[in-house]
Amino acid sequence: MEKKPILVVDDEKNIRLTLSQSLESLSIPVRTAINGEEALKKLQHETFGLVFLDLKMPGMDGMALLRRIEAHWPKTRVIIITAHGTIETAVEAMKLGAVDFIQKPFSPVEIREVATQVLARESLDEKRAMNYPALIELTKRHITDRRFSLARETARKAIAADPAQPEAYNLLGALFEVSNDRLNALKFYRAALDIDPTFKPADANLDRATSWAKLGKIDLGSEETDAAVSNGDAKENRDDA
Repeated sequence: MEKKPILVVDDEKNIRLTLSQSLESLSIPVRTAINGEEALKKLQHETFGLVFLDLKMPGMDGMALLRRIEAHWPKTRVIIITAHGTIETAVEAMKLGAVDFIQKPFSPVEIREVATQVLARESLDEKRAMNYPALIELTKRHITDRRFSLARETARKAIAADPAQPEAYNLLGALFEVSNDRLNALKFYRAALDIDPTFKPADANLDRATSWAKLGKIDLGSEETDAAVSNGDAKENRDDA
């Protein structure tokens, strides 16, 4: 099967170069764009499987481009790369299907790992996703497809599969935050920390969610989760949070 190219969108030349070099070993073509306007032109003329998108750029910023991608290329997966953003931006990005974030500065290994994980997530067989890692990745795929109710259901299945792991609780917290249910969001972030007080994604989310001026992102976390991939495609339909 032909691999769809990856698009890197960032106004910083060294970031574009670092990302391109980091992705070389995946043997997937990589294109670059210096801003949202150039990225739009490339999206209109080529089909991309994955976009690395900087949020803070001159002209059309990352959030504006993310909205365009969601509207016109909903099957294109987006990884946010940023050192900026408020809680409002983080929640809005997740509502538009941005599940995966890379925080500057990052390493080439981090870039390859997140790209591999996101691409592998696409081939998960929904009917065969039974174990905890597969259910976590399936939850994230549902979030990317804006199927938030199904994502909550799948996250609960992950908790049932292994209630001693914190990541599913953290995911549920993020999903409740997206649906503007702050009390339940805080409850599940705290539940994740009750299970593992060292789980950094839940700690960051709780700190950010209780301080509205806090800079940061919704951290979905994947510290100890590998994609469990089975062959097969599932047709997806969106639903609202």
